[in-house]
Amino acid sequence: MSAEPPSPPRPSLPLEGVRVLDLTTVIMGPYASHILADLGADVIKIESPEGDLLRQYHPQRSAGMSGVFLNLHRNKRSVVLDLKRAPDRAALERLITTADVFLHNLRPGPIARLGFDYERVRALNPRLIYCAARGFSERGPYRDKAAYDDLIQAGSGIAALFVPLAGTPAYVPTVLCDKLAGQAIVYAILAALFARTRDGAGRFIEVPMFETAIAFTLVEHDTGSAFVPPLGPPGFNRLLNPRRRPYRTRDGYACILPYTDRNWRDFYEFTGRREFIGDPRFERLAERVKNIDILYAMIEEEAPKRTTAEWVAFCDRVSIPCMPVLSLDDLPEDPHLQAIGFFSEAEHPSEGRYRVVADPVQISGMRPTLRRHAPRLGEHTAEVLREAGLEEGLIAAIIGGAEESPAREEEIEERRG
Repeated sequence: MSAEPPSPPRPSLPLEGVRVLDLTTVIMGPYASHILADLGADVIKIESPEGDLLRQYHPQRSAGMSGVFLNLHRNKRSVVLDLKRAPDRAALERLITTADVFLHNLRPGPIARLGFDYERVRALNPRLIYCAARGFSERGPYRDKAAYDDLIQAGSGIAALFVPLAGTPAYVPTVLCDKLAGQAIVYAILAALFARTRDGAGRFIEVPMFETAIAFTLVEHDTGSAFVPPLGPPGFNRLLNPRRRPYRTRDGYACILPYTDRNWRDFYEFTGRREFIGDPRFERLAERVKNIDILYAMIEEEAPKRTTAEWVAFCDRVSIPCMPVLSLDDLPEDPHLQAIGFFSEAEHPSEGRYRVVADPVQISGMRPTLRRHAPRLGEHTAEVLREAGLEEGLIAAIIGGAEESPAREEEIEERRG
């Protein structure tokens, strides 16, 4: 009987072999380490005895395991260390010697008092990539301000963008600035890891959420104000037009977005609005932008004459950008997302069935997969500390001390930096 053929080797993920010590909480840092973990990094989530605040959000089936936590912290391991205790600090020092990346979101004062500022950590591991996720750059007067997403939306100009549209400032209903900064953390860490392959040296990285949000917003809104002296105020006029919104169709809402010269000609023909054909105000992009309010009003008049499905069918046929307005509840039923398997289900060892949101990135046809379920608080403390070579007595003392430590409001506040 012939032997079974060997199974093909499992494709390796890009960051396999990279160890990340993640001391961050809530969204900004954890979103960054979520991406790194999905790409194969061994992310060790260092938590205080009371755990990440995001664990406490409801609904949840058991304490400390919120729905938000399940996907954000998959593929990570949780270690509980009380860094105000000497044995726990010694354990973190040992872990630092084994790591490639050290990521935290404490403000400059608190991290220095704990003994884990960059100079101290570099002395333990000169090859380490050290990333400080800040609310504000430590070089400016806001360095010690607490930072939350709403605060940054207010201070970065994002909230004020709603004034021409709604008359008052408003917050985007997603933690936009936290997640933008999280992605900036990822690309900075990846760049530093790549640079280390050439010179072997570690790096210090600072990613401030305030400045990251401003740079992001000014990509398109730094219009006339980009020139010195200014040729006009900041603000991208097409985006600040109150008529730029989803249009009411006969049975719902849709984004209908003619954009190119050909798109507009096809739209005029389909709707019978031939009076726009040949009008110099709408012939080319530069002229259309100046008169976009008229075109938006025309689409607003035409949209209710057809159903959303009719608009999508026409627009897809002639390559005009168009999508129905979907609610979050609609997404699992979307045929495209179903076809690519974007949502699936898994069985968590303690939380039961839950919905898994796929990583959207594919590399050489491979999409990162669920390798570990989101960890319970401190689930891997003993495992990780044994890997680092700590003695059993010290591990027991650390675990016992964590169980006795009370929650600390001041520590929670220190971490919003």
